[in-house]
Amino acid sequence: MRIAVIGTGYVGLVAGTCFAESGNTVTCVDIDQKKIQRLRDGAVPIYEPGLEELLRRNIQDGRLKFTTAYEDAVPDAQVVFIAVGTPPGEDGSADLRYVLAAAKSVAEHMTGYLVVVDKSTVPVGTAKKVHDAIKENTDHPFDVVSNPEFLKEGAAIDDFLKPDRVVIGSSSKRAAEVMDELYSPFVRTGNPIIHMDVASAELTKYAANAMLATRISFMNEIANICNKVGANVDRVRAGIGSDKRIGSRFLFAGLGYGGSCFPKDVKAIVKTAEDSGYDFRILQAVEAVNETQKALLFDLVNEHYEGDLSGRRFGVWGLSFKPNTDDMREAPAVVVIEKLLAAGASVTAFDPEAIDECREHHLGDRIQYADSPMEAATDVDALILVTEWNEFRRPDFDRLKTLLKDPVIFDGRNIYNRGTLERLGYTYYGIGT
Repeated sequence: MRIAVIGTGYVGLVAGTCFAESGNTVTCVDIDQKKIQRLRDGAVPIYEPGLEELLRRNIQDGRLKFTTAYEDAVPDAQVVFIAVGTPPGEDGSADLRYVLAAAKSVAEHMTGYLVVVDKSTVPVGTAKKVHDAIKENTDHPFDVVSNPEFLKEGAAIDDFLKPDRVVIGSSSKRAAEVMDELYSPFVRTGNPIIHMDVASAELTKYAANAMLATRISFMNEIANICNKVGANVDRVRAGIGSDKRIGSRFLFAGLGYGGSCFPKDVKAIVKTAEDSGYDFRILQAVEAVNETQKALLFDLVNEHYEGDLSGRRFGVWGLSFKPNTDDMREAPAVVVIEKLLAAGASVTAFDPEAIDECREHHLGDRIQYADSPMEAATDVDALILVTEWNEFRRPDFDRLKTLLKDPVIFDGRNIYNRGTLERLGYTYYGIGT
């Protein structure tokens, strides 16, 4: 099948590459000429395990191309995916200007029947706006489909190639059949393609992320209670996670959620509810808890040093909002470090992938960057773990103890065992443990 993907951000690049990997001919469009040239050269602008290898192979085999020109991609396509950004406004609403501009450009270059797919995360009613934008600029027949993505950063390739489910929102039998054919290679093991109306498909993505965000904030509240009453959140998690009605996923206490999806999508569904005259109180609380939780590790540090952090130096392990990505959007590390700097402390940080992102777009040269975890821990007052990268899980604690000024660890992800570290002579702080 001939496919065009508008937008080479996280979603568009993963989708385009994976569709090419399944034998389709894919052309990705982006207005950023430098980015397109890098992609043509096989350079991936984001860190996502497995993506670069797939991208280079499909470029070499001629199934994946990149262009800045709609005329090079749309006229021969059978399906066009719109995967451009939908940044949130101050009120939480999704900015659809790029989606609608893409729809207009698609309409101006289409040459026959086309299935236009909303792949960007968009609020209910967007498909109608996209339909109207296309209809105003072409006489050719078309259908608009909502096909939300459910990719986890750090595992996006597996998520796309082996999806739990594929959601298709459309009122057109013709379009639905095209989408079934396109996705059939990915659901051969029996995972479902779920067909529904467009509005339900548009809301499904928001509802899924909002539910997961709710679980995270709920467990962080439980962790905070554990701190008050002397319980252990990891034991509570094991106790409730064994209940089949609850399950064990997304029950880990920590510093809250970040990234490009959960914060934006929670805000967007709250705004959708508000626009519909409904007060979504649970999600308002989820969002408030998450913002408070991001600062919790700083509060523990500040309390330990009795409110005097001036002149102290801290090592930070982890900058990205989660492991296996360089994404720092809404990352708890930024909140923690900003508060440390404001209190007069200095920071040396290490992250396996996110240092360049941090330096260029977040903290600049206001902190120091280390080339290894142990370098970040050398001659600092305490170690602060923010992101649970695998390489941080089993450090040489004996060596680490000799590098730190004082053997103090603030563990924002509960990856260490309190008893073990205390036996080794460390002062240990966890989240609800």
